[in-house]
Amino acid sequence: MDGKGLRFIVSAPSGAGKTSLCKAVLKNINGSFSRPLKWSCSYTTRSPRQGERDGDDYFFVNDREFDRMVQAGEFAEWALVHDRRYGTSQRYLREAEEKGIDLLLEIDCQGARALREKKLAGSYIFILPPSREELERRLRRRGTESEEVIQRRLSRALEEVEEYRFYDYLIINDQFESAVKELEGIILAERDRLSIREAKVKPILDQFRR
Repeated sequence: MDGKGLRFIVSAPSGAGKTSLCKAVLKNINGSFSRPLKWSCSYTTRSPRQGERDGDDYFFVNDREFDRMVQAGEFAEWALVHDRRYGTSQRYLREAEEKGIDLLLEIDCQGARALREKKLAGSYIFILPPSREELERRLRRRGTESEEVIQRRLSRALEEVEEYRFYDYLIINDQFESAVKELEGIILAERDRLSIREAKVKPILDQFRR
């Protein structure tokens, strides 16, 4: 590994496609490069959606366990989102950094704001839908939420889209495959920063100096 693990924090309004983008990029990068990228598994009090698995998509816990973790100070950030709580484990982040593991964190705007306020190092990436109409279409296409929930998510999206200015990178998820390439490109470019790769320079230079 090239030094400490990197963090890529991805946020977006609900329905903008951040989960699908993240999973596609994880598959592409881990299938093509030796340095792995790992999904940062958050804790949540919501129930699993169809196809989601505990420990892969989220750590699904009840309110009592989440309360215990909050009181114990185990979260780097946590937030109430659409009547359910989500949190990121401090130990999880610390251990990944120390082991040189790059993490891809899918975190809502509240959580990302909390991490920025704590000055957590990382690349902050915002995913924007191409329009409100398209965002609503994607939410309805899921078929997993009531009309009330959809309207609440759309109302919240009005506040969330204004958050884009606080991020390092912005991707407009209009064409999915193009957005995947953009997110993948950001991650690969960050990995190639001089500060990250410099440790590998010395043995190469030594060969030229013989």
